[in-house]
Amino acid sequence: MDGWQRAFVLHGRPYSETSLLLDFFTEHEGRVRVLAKGARSRRSNLKGCLQPFTPLLVRWSGRGEIKTLRDAEPISLALPLTGSVLYSGLYINELLSRVLEQGIAYPALFFDYLHCLQILAASEYTPEYALRRFELSVLNNMGYGVDYLHCAGSGEPITDTMTYRYREEKGFIASLVVDHYSFTGNELKALAAREFPDPATLKAAKRFTRIALQPYLGGKPLKSRELFHQFVRKNTGNVNPKN
Repeated sequence: MDGWQRAFVLHGRPYSETSLLLDFFTEHEGRVRVLAKGARSRRSNLKGCLQPFTPLLVRWSGRGEIKTLRDAEPISLALPLTGSVLYSGLYINELLSRVLEQGIAYPALFFDYLHCLQILAASEYTPEYALRRFELSVLNNMGYGVDYLHCAGSGEPITDTMTYRYREEKGFIASLVVDHYSFTGNELKALAAREFPDPATLKAAKRFTRIALQPYLGGKPLKSRELFHQFVRKNTGNVNPKN
């Protein structure tokens, strides 16, 4: 890639004594894995900017799976994610690292990611709202085409008080069964609008995104979730924190 484009570091790890292996989320090429040669050396001018949550302009070269970073410049200071909100940021970074294939552009998702980080950094609201909206954006951008507003069995519009049970690859079907996979019509309308006006719809959204994302994540636990649990236990003494 010859030109510059906007990007964020999703994940980085040491590579050799002085280099870094980075996963970028870029505006026009999605997730890109890049080798930053010498970025860990004392003289490197990249050492401070190649951090998560820092808006960057980057350019790289190479045609293989791992590109070579040519240059990177911070657009602004890192978005200030601290305390428990930091773990929300780590979570969305890990989510993208796990579910996105390399080299596929997600320009709309890139801006949803930036917007999510900005909301988290503002710390004016509980992060739950921003996280649920972002998870639904991830599913939508990956082609997850479930219809929240019609019964998959009859095709009829959903009714607020009716119960619908989710069936993978089919959608929501009217059912008298009430279990982990069941949602009211009111909850489904909230999912469709990505608006959660009360605790019940917010809780239902979290339950649904966990169900829908599981096939993409596989059986490997999320490290960011475990780190968050450790943080809660350390600060509250709660041995079984809500996740």
